[in-house]
Amino acid sequence: MIVARGQAERLSVLDRPNSYIGKTVPRPNLDRLMQGRGLYVSDMELPRIAHVVFLRSPHAHAKIMAIDASAAKRMPGVIAVITGRELAAVITPWVGVLSHLKGLKSAPQYAIAIDRVCWQGEAVAAVVATSRALAEDAAEQVSVDYEELEAVTDMRVALDPKTPVIHPALGDNLAFERVHDTGNVDQAFAAADEVVEAEFVFGRHTGVTLEPRAVVADWNSAEGRLTIYQGTQAPHMVQNIAALHLGLREQQVRVVCKDVGGSFGIKVHIYADEMATYALSKLLRRPIKFVADRVESFNTDIHARDHRCKGRIGVRRDGAITAFEIDDLTGIGPYSMYPRTSAIEANQVVNLVGGPYTTKSYRARARVVFQNKNVMCQYRAVGHPIACAVTEGLVDLAAIRIGLDAVEIRRRNLIADDAYPCASPTGLRFEQLSHQACLTKLAEMMDYAGLRAEQASLRRKNIYRGIGLASFIEVTNPSAAFYGVGGARISSQDGVAARLDAQGSVICHTSITEQGQGSEAAAAQIVATVLGVSMERVRVILGDTENTPYGGGTWASRGAGIGGEAALQAAKVLRKNILDVAAAILQSNPAELDIADNAVVNAGDREPRIELSELARIVYFRPDTLPPGIQPELMATRHFVPREFPFAFTNGVQASWLEVDPETGFIRLLKHWVVEDCGTIINPQLVDEQIRGGVVQGLGAALFEKCVYDERGQLTNANMADYLVPMAGEMPDIDVGHAVSPTRESELGAKGAGEAGTAGAAAAVINAVNDALRPFGTLVTEIPLTPQVILAALGRL
Repeated sequence: MIVARGQAERLSVLDRPNSYIGKTVPRPNLDRLMQGRGLYVSDMELPRIAHVVFLRSPHAHAKIMAIDASAAKRMPGVIAVITGRELAAVITPWVGVLSHLKGLKSAPQYAIAIDRVCWQGEAVAAVVATSRALAEDAAEQVSVDYEELEAVTDMRVALDPKTPVIHPALGDNLAFERVHDTGNVDQAFAAADEVVEAEFVFGRHTGVTLEPRAVVADWNSAEGRLTIYQGTQAPHMVQNIAALHLGLREQQVRVVCKDVGGSFGIKVHIYADEMATYALSKLLRRPIKFVADRVESFNTDIHARDHRCKGRIGVRRDGAITAFEIDDLTGIGPYSMYPRTSAIEANQVVNLVGGPYTTKSYRARARVVFQNKNVMCQYRAVGHPIACAVTEGLVDLAAIRIGLDAVEIRRRNLIADDAYPCASPTGLRFEQLSHQACLTKLAEMMDYAGLRAEQASLRRKNIYRGIGLASFIEVTNPSAAFYGVGGARISSQDGVAARLDAQGSVICHTSITEQGQGSEAAAAQIVATVLGVSMERVRVILGDTENTPYGGGTWASRGAGIGGEAALQAAKVLRKNILDVAAAILQSNPAELDIADNAVVNAGDREPRIELSELARIVYFRPDTLPPGIQPELMATRHFVPREFPFAFTNGVQASWLEVDPETGFIRLLKHWVVEDCGTIINPQLVDEQIRGGVVQGLGAALFEKCVYDERGQLTNANMADYLVPMAGEMPDIDVGHAVSPTRESELGAKGAGEAGTAGAAAAVINAVNDALRPFGTLVTEIPLTPQVILAALGRL
């Protein structure tokens, strides 16, 4: 592991006796989950629970002329059939815009469509019955008369004056446009010895979670309270939005998030069918359960990454990159998703292209257009894979044009490790990164020179293997500059309340959430380290708006960096409080005491003085024995939000080693490497798991995953047989290394790691495939890299 400057400053807090920071320890929830004791929304049953099935439009664009539910209402077990107009009396519509994204527009969206449907899969009615099966049977008996309208599917023609406008009140199909121009771009291109251009095409894909989206909403009319059980990444956000649109106060809404079977950003949004479920519970005054099936998931879970991006790069003969320019076009479906909006991804692409490199001349345009397809929004590593693939693809093309090695052109142009703090051409502020250290370590890990020699030898035998590199930056620890500044009620802070219980154990209430990434373990490790107690003595409680401090939850790789710092600060205050009361009991000075191995000890010789269990017994049950004026507080709450930097950027570099069969177009992944810098590492195994999992999702995008629509807006592969996801048999070994550049904005120094793997994996694969195919003089810039794409590029179809 490479240690960059700044790490030593944190050792006083983190390098305590028996520290858990930087160590691999088992997840606290592992035994429970491995024994099948997890509690998912799908498992939940409540008294008088009813099940909702949504009748969904078969058309991508149509007017709703009439709905006849009379036959369905007469069926046994059917409680109600509710239309959009009926539900609109209970829940108000919403518009997914942010004020800081100037010009972003969208139409009001209803929980259930009222007059018109705008994508195949939009709900037109809700059928509520005593079981899911009965509701499904009844839904088949609901008759809907549609007048089909022309569907806008191709984002390239969405802005053509001859193309129908999906929402006439908005004037056109342009949802958002951003233009950025820094430096003298034309002069920089004129000064280049070579200018290389390419168009990159990215297939629309989605997340495939272990547990589909699921909600149980329970309106208690006696208390005037709504309890929502939901697999979500942001319980307090759901609480705020549900209250807002149902006409309730936040205190009337409780959101409980138990175990979540994967999320990847899919479950951080507000979906119309979820809002409808809340409203149905309030309308029918009973618990309502909605669980999406797989077809519904493919048709209604947010999609991402559907981009066509033209890019060009200027380069001098000495390898210096003079300028980048991009023109990005993306389609987002018929609405901007609420509340995070569907313009964030394109905005991120503009921000991130060229980010790791020193060139200051950069021009970009991004256009976001409406379509009659499912909505698009944030998914793991928002915008990063597109920006990375475009940037790194152009860098490779520049290197080829001037005859420079792929590692060497990066070494000459990546920001130097001693150049910080600095900023990108788009104004992104970098506190401390380690591009050069990461590149050096990667070349050593993969034996770059040896692989090049092996590649050349194999080509003489007509075996075509390629090496692809991809440097990246990753947005983590977002401040209010991400959403709050735009008016979204999405918290950028997180809070932790830590208390010592009556037997000397620690209860940690945290606003971060757990979807499988190890949030519970990280919080426990931090608290245990600061307090000097064993991990077994720490219980972490999360995912309940009624029992945790207010916070943003877990998204954008913020759990460890923001929630972890809140845990550290809360534990520090609790530690001080414990030592204050211990000093009173022991007639000592707090400075002479410490906590280790679940006991208060002498700071010097570590001799035990009093067990924490005994101290807790005295405080809770015999406070009369304490000296006068001593009022112990064995609980502390602290919140944290980044203030100096809008984001804590991380960085890294990836490499792919693969083989392409030019006869069949098949690609065989052989090895993948990642060197990543996420600052202070709390649990190495969890970090590596996150990186490997992210790489796998990036490889899925590169080779397999694509939502395929026809010209009428019909999703043709909405099932697990036709939508391909990466499986263990196709995946290579993934080696992970680290550099360490802690952020100085927190005492913990942690940045995020959850999206680093996804950010650069596809770019590395694209570059490796083009490297393998170089003898054929072809170039592939479209993913997924299916055999058909490869063979078409080779002229063999």
